[in-house]
Formats: sequence, C-alpha cells, structure tokens
Amino acid sequence: MTIRFAAARRTHHPIVTCKISTGNLSGSLPLSAANDNAINLTRNRVLKAALRHFAEHGLCAAERARENAETAFFSGDSVGYRWWLSICRTLDRRMADAVDARRQAANDSAPSGELGGDNSAGNLA
Repeated sequence: MTIRFAAARRTHHPIVTCKISTGNLSGSLPLSAANDNAINLTRNRVLKAALRHFAEHGLCAAERARENAETAFFSGDSVGYRWWLSICRTLDRRMADAVDARRQAANDSAPSGELGGDNSAGNLA
C-alpha cells in the first residue's frame, strides 16, 4: 500500500496563490495541492475498517474477511457480503477476486430463478 504525504497548505504564500478579480470580488485564493482530489468517503470507510480488521487479526485478516464474506453470502446477506468482500479486496485483491469469480460462476451455472442474484445463498465452491 502506497502512503503519500501532502504537507499542510499555507493560506497566503506568494508562490501558491492566484489572483482573481471579478466585479466586487477581489483578492487571492490559495491553489489546491495536485493530489487534493475529491475524497471518496466510502473508500475511506472501507480502508479504516480494513485497517482495524488487520490490527485485530494480523496476517490472516484477509482470510477472516473472506470467511465473513462467504458466511454473509450463504446466509443471503448481500450487503454484508459486499462489505466483507470489499474489506477482503482492500487487504488481498487476488483472494477477493477469486471469491467473487466463484460467486459469479455459481450464479451463472444455476438454473434461472434458483439463485436470485445477490439476495439468495448459493455455493461458492
């Protein structure tokens, strides 16, 4: 996982300000940092949960998240399945992709109506 440092911005530094002048609005505004993109709050929530899960379970955290995702899938909890799969994907993308591929294969191989999408349980194996 890459960690990037973005230093605090100074509000009125001469190098990082731009002048604007429109009608009665005049002054300088600080420029944003190049890496100051809009923050995806859902992604941050999953990342925080994954880090807490890793702190609790250590190196087997991805496997535990996979087990939780499979348990949620078998119980028909599609929201829980997607949550635990996203935590597993944050910790181990290959493992999560394998679980998701098995779920999709199980849904594709079932006769129509037997596995009703994400809302019903099926066989991941």
